[in-house]
Amino acid sequence: MSSCPASLTEAVEEFLSYQLGVRCLSPNTVAGYRNDLDKLAKALDGQRPLDSISKEDIRYCIGELTMAGAAASSVNRFVAAVRSLFGYCYRYGYIKKNPAVEIHTVRQPKQLPKFMTASEVNELCAAPENSALLWVARDKALFTMFYSSGCRVSEIAGLTLADFSGDYSSAIVHGKGGKDRKVFFDQDSQVALKDYLPERQARLAHNGKSNNDKAVSALFLNNHGGPLTTRGIRYILSRYSGVEGTNNPVSPHAFRHTFATTMLSNGADVRIVQEMLGHSSISTTQRYTHITTAQLIKTYNQAHPHGGTQEIRNEKTSDS
Repeated sequence: MSSCPASLTEAVEEFLSYQLGVRCLSPNTVAGYRNDLDKLAKALDGQRPLDSISKEDIRYCIGELTMAGAAASSVNRFVAAVRSLFGYCYRYGYIKKNPAVEIHTVRQPKQLPKFMTASEVNELCAAPENSALLWVARDKALFTMFYSSGCRVSEIAGLTLADFSGDYSSAIVHGKGGKDRKVFFDQDSQVALKDYLPERQARLAHNGKSNNDKAVSALFLNNHGGPLTTRGIRYILSRYSGVEGTNNPVSPHAFRHTFATTMLSNGADVRIVQEMLGHSSISTTQRYTHITTAQLIKTYNQAHPHGGTQEIRNEKTSDS
């Protein structure tokens, strides 16, 4: 560990290096930390001595975010980042008192994750062939594999050919916190992937590259033959789910939400779904049981002659 950081900015940089190099958090997670802690440094002056920062200073920053119209979820993410930073500094003796100990998160409305219906998923997976906006074979494989596996966008972007089983029915993905897990791909995904691979090889050859090139080990490529990034994937999905395609905008995470709700709606055990999604906590997976309950009530309201007056109520589930 380096000598005691003199300023807030120095402490932030050391903290971020620790998260990336020692804890092996993903670059996306560390970038999220940086974004929130940069707000702290900007509001309080980054050159300010670390031990001069008080809980009132932190509360001032939270108030500034709230006044600027930040969502409760954004404020709570900021609070979590600040707590982590000062917890780290206190643990290594950089400060004698942790000013973030008494800082609490704000209450936020519970929102169910957005998911797609079966018809919406089918329409989106067919959009590459129907609209031919970008790279048809690649994009069809991308969408069907998202839905079949429940992967995060970073996990899909990180896939290489070496991660797959021989028949492409499964792969090992590298998830949050450096945790690997096995995910599965249905027959539609396997067919789409096999249709894409010859075009992938041709694209590499056209750009003077080969499958042995470490720089292009990624399964999904961009039009220039380089690795497709998470940003690129979001762009592709925005095109196909926008006005040029299905006109029902969704994020890559909607595939993951849809995978979870589909599995649970069809009777899969919540702990099996937890394992498939790579959730560290069962409570994260249990959010999706509320979606299936809400969907059942919505269907009842639409189908039953007296259902229109029925209100959806939040129900707490317990083991019996």
